Amino acid sequence: MVSPREKLVRPSNTKLMSPAKKLKHGMDILRQMPSVTTTGNGPTGKRIEGLLYKYKRGQVCIGNLLSPREFVAYLWFICTGFAPLVFLLLVIGCTARPLHPPPSKADDGSSQPLQTFRPYNIAHRGSNGEIPEETRPAYLRAIKEGADFIETDILSSKDGILICFHDVTLDATTDIASHKEFANRKRTYEVERANVTGFFTVDFTLEELKSLRVKQRYSFRDQQFNGKFQIITFEEFISIALDAPRVVGIYPEIKNPVFINQHVKWSDGKKFEDKFVETLQKHGYKGSYLSKDWLKQPAFIQSFAPASLVYISNKTTLPKIFLIDDVTVRTQDTNQSYWEITSDTYLNYIKKYVVGIGPWKDTVVPVVNNYAMTPTDLVVRAHAHNLQVHPYTYRNENLFLHFNFSQDPYAEYDYWINKIGVDGLFTDFTGSLHNFQEWTSSCRKDDNDDKTASKLLHKIARLISSYERS
Repeated sequence: MVSPREKLVRPSNTKLMSPAKKLKHGMDILRQMPSVTTTGNGPTGKRIEGLLYKYKRGQVCIGNLLSPREFVAYLWFICTGFAPLVFLLLVIGCTARPLHPPPSKADDGSSQPLQTFRPYNIAHRGSNGEIPEETRPAYLRAIKEGADFIETDILSSKDGILICFHDVTLDATTDIASHKEFANRKRTYEVERANVTGFFTVDFTLEELKSLRVKQRYSFRDQQFNGKFQIITFEEFISIALDAPRVVGIYPEIKNPVFINQHVKWSDGKKFEDKFVETLQKHGYKGSYLSKDWLKQPAFIQSFAPASLVYISNKTTLPKIFLIDDVTVRTQDTNQSYWEITSDTYLNYIKKYVVGIGPWKDTVVPVVNNYAMTPTDLVVRAHAHNLQVHPYTYRNENLFLHFNFSQDPYAEYDYWINKIGVDGLFTDFTGSLHNFQEWTSSCRKDDNDDKTASKLLHKIARLISSYERS
């Protein structure tokens, strides 16, 4: 509460102004304050505009200019008699969120903790909608844009070094074709019960892999970064997260473990999964979901191979996510059908080893002629088994947006978060998901009840009343 006796300095040139001129003067000042305007339409169909508010731990600021007390007092003095203006600005401000990543430091100077009050923003192979996938710059961009977790796929080099790379072959996303010295390395191997021909990561040492440069997977995405960035190792990936200015989780996948274990042998007799877990433990990743240790260095372990997830459950308590492919694809290690692994019987079994599932989104909501149809009950049933659901993959381009969403990625996010009720989203465009969640989060859920929009309005009303009485 602001004391009625608090001395306020009225701008001298407003003392003799008429109410209309006072209002105009006040609005002129407000226009000079920081503001935020989206480049497109918001999820409600209306453009989101307003003053840039920051409301956290009892502080309401416009940019870094005014404290709550100064804000109300100054507006009241220059716009006496126009209390509705204050309420209008407040309402606009509560719906317009800052267009910047989460702050790097908490109030006590420690790293800003991982948010746990809304679905996780999972940077699929980094911010790979903008920068070639699984590269250091793609992950740095994702962190800057507000990712909660950076996601990667772990494979192995010929000499047993774990690397971040999605495909078992190098053909689609590197310049391997231009390296004539490697022309004789092309092979045909069986991968997930199908013959695949190409240049395989398991036939190259780390040094050789580092001589390659990564390129954008899709031709319709920005090509300017092609040929500029190297493949990175699992440990280099981890260092990116640990060096982030705030707590950023990692979300590594045990990729094609059957294939890797067939082609790469470690001198100590250990398996791919052993090396994977040892790398995490070496860098301090431990603890069950939401434990103190986990919150310090959050990590989810994911895999399409249920046997691998069961195997590592005796080696680490880190939370695990069972990935689920298309309805036509059988599990790579246990040869089970989609219908088997999504049955209640199987969910009841696998929940002993995992905290959630990661299904392809078009199996959760089937698609016909590019229209999303009636959702299945998979999310409801998974939640009934106390399993989280993190579908993949959300992409901004019209090619990937179903007609129901009118070519609007925000409409798609709104549908999946608020109607389907998922717990995390794999996205190629981290910034878009972050901005959507910021704009549509009127008040932080991890703040206490005193920080709701309704109570904030009442506080402002009481502050204004105190000036009226004075």
